[in-house]
Amino acid sequence: MPRGFFFIHRAEMIDTRFHHCIDPLPLALLCEKAGHAGLLETRAGEILVHGASDLDDASEASVSFAASEAYRGRLGRTVAAAVVVKEGLVDAVPAGTVPIVAADPYGVFVDILNVLYPDDTARVAAGTAIQSVRKPMVEEGVVIGTGAVLGAGSEIGSGTIIGANTVVGAGVTIGRDCVIGAGVVIECAHLGNGVVLQPGVTIGAEGFGFQMGRDIHKKIPQLGRVIIQDRVEIGANTTVDRGTLGDTTIGEGTKIDNLVQVGHNCRIGRNCVISGMCGLSGSTILEDGVVMGGGAGTAGHLTIGARTVVMARSGVTHDIAPGSTVGGAPAQDVRMWKREIAAIRRLAKGDKT
Repeated sequence: MPRGFFFIHRAEMIDTRFHHCIDPLPLALLCEKAGHAGLLETRAGEILVHGASDLDDASEASVSFAASEAYRGRLGRTVAAAVVVKEGLVDAVPAGTVPIVAADPYGVFVDILNVLYPDDTARVAAGTAIQSVRKPMVEEGVVIGTGAVLGAGSEIGSGTIIGANTVVGAGVTIGRDCVIGAGVVIECAHLGNGVVLQPGVTIGAEGFGFQMGRDIHKKIPQLGRVIIQDRVEIGANTTVDRGTLGDTTIGEGTKIDNLVQVGHNCRIGRNCVISGMCGLSGSTILEDGVVMGGGAGTAGHLTIGARTVVMARSGVTHDIAPGSTVGGAPAQDVRMWKREIAAIRRLAKGDKT
């Protein structure tokens, strides 16, 4: 049975079904090609590098990075062949890992990614990340609408309906009994069973990743995936970006309305409800059962605890404890928010009591 009909756990390194890595390179040559030959001073440069990963998923043949003190704990547990780090983190690098010391670790790492995964944007668009000779695998009972395109190596389970003019990218897997509406685009993604995507949904497009500079904004390769578990429903014209290195994930039973933006590396739990025109900035975590009212948004790199309700039009700028009800911008406990609104109205009316 095609592997796409099961929940796919995160790969040790970047998923080569979607992203093509060049042949293994010695670490010293890799740094040279990236324009940073002077950062590596030991014979450890002879180590062969097979790809890149984040710290948690790194293998003994991959390169990773740690850009600040926030990475210290994870850095100490990594098994990566090499890690690009700031000087202040060298002491936390494990004995078996080569430190590549840089003033701008993330910038150096981006340069390394562009060597390991050249022209990735074009390759994904052209469906050439996996061998183009692999034909799509389609189980019995699949209905494919007029004008739909199935990429090389894609897999679709029985009972699934693919709408007209939908594009299923190379290597994408879709489970059984799914409904994929017209004009949907799916790239770099694995979908579970019973998933519903309304017309115009885009899954797995590049995340909005750039390293800002005064003269130029350096593009950060988006080398992750989107994982959508069973019974997720996503409304029309919603977009879910793939991860930068890891995965953007949506837990089973979650329902997402129309015109929602889910940024790269977001992790949405089970049975969440996200109303129309919400926006989740990159690396936002929604724990199980979170409800977001229409037009609410997050600042990214934060966690909203389980069973929290975020009122409509709220702006979440910090972590929210489980079981909270918050409103306003910046979002706060809904009772305090209502008191502040009432106080402002009294002042506006000239009531000084």
